[in-house]
Amino acid sequence: MPRPLPIFYSAMLLTGVNLLLRLVGTSFQVYISATLGPAGVGLLQLTMSVGSLAMVAGIAGIRTASMYLTAGELGQGKPENVARVLSACTVYSLVCSLSVASLLYGFAPWIAEHWIGDVRTIPSLHLFAAFLPVVCLCGVMTGYFTAANRIGTLAVVEIAEQLFAMAATMLALKLWAGADPGRACLSVILGSSLGTCLTLVCLVVLRLLAHAPVGPPIAVRHRLLQAAVPLALADILKSGISTAENLMVPRRLALNPGVANPLAAFGMLSGMIFPVMMFPACILFALAELLIPELARCTAAGEARRIRYLVRRSLKVSMLYGAFFCGAEYLLAQSLCRLLYRSTEAGILLRRFSLLIPMLYCDAITDAMTKGLGQQKICVRYNILTSALDVLFLFFLLPRWGLDGYYISFLATHLLNFILSLRRLLRISGEAIPFHTPALTAAAVGAAVLAASFVLSPLPCALSFAAVLMCLLTLFQVIGKEDIQWLIGLVKRRKSAPG
Repeated sequence: MPRPLPIFYSAMLLTGVNLLLRLVGTSFQVYISATLGPAGVGLLQLTMSVGSLAMVAGIAGIRTASMYLTAGELGQGKPENVARVLSACTVYSLVCSLSVASLLYGFAPWIAEHWIGDVRTIPSLHLFAAFLPVVCLCGVMTGYFTAANRIGTLAVVEIAEQLFAMAATMLALKLWAGADPGRACLSVILGSSLGTCLTLVCLVVLRLLAHAPVGPPIAVRHRLLQAAVPLALADILKSGISTAENLMVPRRLALNPGVANPLAAFGMLSGMIFPVMMFPACILFALAELLIPELARCTAAGEARRIRYLVRRSLKVSMLYGAFFCGAEYLLAQSLCRLLYRSTEAGILLRRFSLLIPMLYCDAITDAMTKGLGQQKICVRYNILTSALDVLFLFFLLPRWGLDGYYISFLATHLLNFILSLRRLLRISGEAIPFHTPALTAAAVGAAVLAASFVLSPLPCALSFAAVLMCLLTLFQVIGKEDIQWLIGLVKRRKSAPG
């Protein structure tokens, strides 16, 4: 059996895969935007929001629970118990997903008419319900493969899934859907569902071919419910509020006289701005994916020092990474949106939202580490608070201030959630963050943006920003000898590692 890769190299492998998949996905989003226009993209986003809520409810926290429980058994040196864990997770997933699928299928006409406001989306909701159990079972298997550190296998399967799903979707769009939003929704869901079927079959076959040992029955149900139910509540609540928010935004924007086309404005935000803004985060998502089982293993083994190291290093990496792309997207916002969407208005919105990138990127890592340390229940409380505030703010701010109100609500609720999660993470890990580090990083980004803004051409502007930012971070000692030695050590260990 091949020796597992350390977390850094596993993260690098997932990074490459996620970067490729995100690049393909973003290109596909640009194709959809060009085909349907902002209003069509808005309707597609509303439909996918309802589907996302159903998927989260059907998964019911099982993916992270599968990852967490598998990592715990492996961390204690009991691989024979993994089969029992997967059996319990499969039963749990089937019960939840079939229940949610039945509800979605039965209420699809009512949801399409009263929530989405377009009955053309009924077939899409029916199709999503039909494939929902497959999607949820796939979550069980991907959680297992991630926890087992079979990242190379998972990467190959995910690439095959994405390429197959993209090909099927684009073929359906080109030959059948055209510019019709209802058919476009159906095509996107069909392609994605077929890709998920391919992934599930591949992962199940690979698990069976491994001939893994099966131990005697163990008590899994209580631990599974303890891990999955808090996650399910948090995820369903968060997704439910997000769906309610998405459905509410166009209607509340319509009450503002300054917004000519509310559905187009919503489509521009959710289908055009956010994909570009979060595209670089796929690298951090790879790290976050691996931090959950790694921290779970460290917790099971009682490695407090390792936990503090991972928290400190991961937070610093995410902060610096987010700071770089904050400045880069701020400077290149207009150029990117003209190139991708031929829209100046999208460029203005991207520049404003790019200022939030460091917080959003750090929050993704913080959330993963908090879950990895077994703090699922506390996440429920934070999501209840911030999600309720989000809906409240949007309800009152959108009619009065339009898209400015959306920005204020987005900033306030995400900042509050990040502060609460970070405070909890630092408390349970015993790590501390010196205030001067993020302050000096922010100052360096501001100065680098100011210096690079005098360069008009996009590529030289980006290179100038990167060079000035690196110099300032080194000068301010945000990046020190320890960080450089860490990177050099990683490269040396990789070169000297046995093939």
